[in-house]
Amino acid sequence: MKKSSTEKEDSMKNTKICPKCNGSDILIVDGYAGAYGSGNNIMTGATIFSAVKVNRYVCCSCGYTEEWINKEDIEKVKRSKKAHY
Repeated sequence: MKKSSTEKEDSMKNTKICPKCNGSDILIVDGYAGAYGSGNNIMTGATIFSAVKVNRYVCCSCGYTEEWINKEDIEKVKRSKKAHY
């Protein structure tokens, strides 16, 4: 069975190692929702309370980044009128 992207074991989120350069200087930028929808988030509705926070993992050696949302927020994004395949 193919693993979903949320289950990948070789992601920077899980290994703290960059998959591009093998660097270990990984910075985590926590997602947040600020005023007027600012911040690193996905707005799923009209108010800030609908925001799904997106966490970033940044390799400080090469600049490669990954973005992740919490598993419990996936359904919220899927139900959003802004989401599509």
